[in-house]
Amino acid sequence: MARALAAGFVGGEVVLLYGELGAGKTTFVRGLARGVGADPGEVASPTFVLLTSYPGRLTLHHADLYRLRGDGDEAEIGLEELPGSSGMLAVEWPERLGRIRWPGALRVELAHDGEERRRIRIEEEA
Repeated sequence: MARALAAGFVGGEVVLLYGELGAGKTTFVRGLARGVGADPGEVASPTFVLLTSYPGRLTLHHADLYRLRGDGDEAEIGLEELPGSSGMLAVEWPERLGRIRWPGALRVELAHDGEERRRIRIEEEA
């Protein structure tokens, strides 16, 4: 699903990924990587690195904000300047963003639906 979604991206897209630990957010980002021509094998949950970029047809900027407190420290990694016209941005744990917003971003909600299944809801942010 993520691969098909990202295959139509032209640059400037932002995908905000919501879900509990283990819901499949990083796996979804790997699918986005396939869709924009980046190497999905390179995509990992960046435990201590908050932002990683992967080259492809579009540069995939992957932010994992799990360790942020949401008190403004997100501004220090330059998220407001991304994704740019030749890239896309995928953000795990966007609820920790604080004041940064991207109107028109895609909101992806992932939830467990059994051992090997996930429920996925995609809508545009207001």
